[in-house]
Amino acid sequence: MKAFQKSFLVVISILFIGACATKPTEQTKTFADRVDSVMSTVPDFSGVLLIAQKGKSVYHKAFGYRNFETKVPLDTASIFELASVSKQFTAVIIMLLKEENLLTYDDPIEKYLKDLPYKNITIRQLLNHTSGLPDYQAIMDEHWDKSKVANNDDILEYLKKYHPPVLFTPNEKYNYSNTGYVLLASIAEKASGKDFIQLCRDRMFTPLAMSSTNIRTLAEKAAIENFALGHIFVEEKQRFIRADSFPSSNYTIWLGNRKGPGRISSTTSDLLKWDQALYTDQILKQETLEEAFTPAKLNNDSLSYYGFGWEIKPDGDGKIVLHTGDNPGYKTEIIRHLGENKTLIILCNNAHRKFPELVNALNSLLEKE
Repeated sequence: MKAFQKSFLVVISILFIGACATKPTEQTKTFADRVDSVMSTVPDFSGVLLIAQKGKSVYHKAFGYRNFETKVPLDTASIFELASVSKQFTAVIIMLLKEENLLTYDDPIEKYLKDLPYKNITIRQLLNHTSGLPDYQAIMDEHWDKSKVANNDDILEYLKKYHPPVLFTPNEKYNYSNTGYVLLASIAEKASGKDFIQLCRDRMFTPLAMSSTNIRTLAEKAAIENFALGHIFVEEKQRFIRADSFPSSNYTIWLGNRKGPGRISSTTSDLLKWDQALYTDQILKQETLEEAFTPAKLNNDSLSYYGFGWEIKPDGDGKIVLHTGDNPGYKTEIIRHLGENKTLIILCNNAHRKFPELVNALNSLLEKE
């Protein structure tokens, strides 16, 4: 072989080896590489993603901005509204009070909330969304003066005043109910004699050193530098706009003092502390917590796969429990693979339309890992 040909082959070989080294194949990609590939399919996603195995973070990255106007970037310590991911904390407060014999799951709600025009509904049915209660938000949206900020007492008063009818007989079927979780927070206050927010701080946030987690007022959130502002995409402007630019349609503003169905703000790292504590007896006994992950039996003996603050997906290796959250400008989700101690936590502050597909793709990776 001529010298020129030999040199040419050497150069080609070097280039080929170099290309293989810089572009990993599917077989050589790390888990982080595969997650990065999924995230790259949604380049305008804004939020923080944490994936953990046995309590150890194996992927933790921030994408996008705390504020799209100023282009201040998010970081992994940024604080987000959790929206309905908050419901699991409300359920744990109720379970703690049950452990202390301050209430039972089968207590009727009128034992704690007098004059409420809904009878034969139990605390258990509030927890697992089988109460049949009407949507309080629709009544407040129609009648509440949105220049004011409503709290639980206001909501209860409007339910009494306007008395929207029940949707069905208690325990007839599952129907997701924010009203039920407002009532749970108010029941917790009546049963314990303590403010619900203080209960959350004293019984969960402080013991677990969840230092970035709290139930905050609008003013308190505005004062936090690393708070991730919620944004929505406005078609006419072809860009993301702050969700609080639309106060009349943003119920988190005029219902900003409600307790129970939402309002907790937190970080991915704090949620991992919470996730891991639920494998121990640090907050709740395991036998108490097990009921939270147990499907509800309906009147016709069929099962509803929502426990106490968690959606339940039976799985071959145990169970998967999860919860989503959705507020103006935010989408959030936590998925816990209980049999393998795997966790996916994703907090998004631009309510991305592809959020469900993104979460499904990420969870599929985690299941295979």
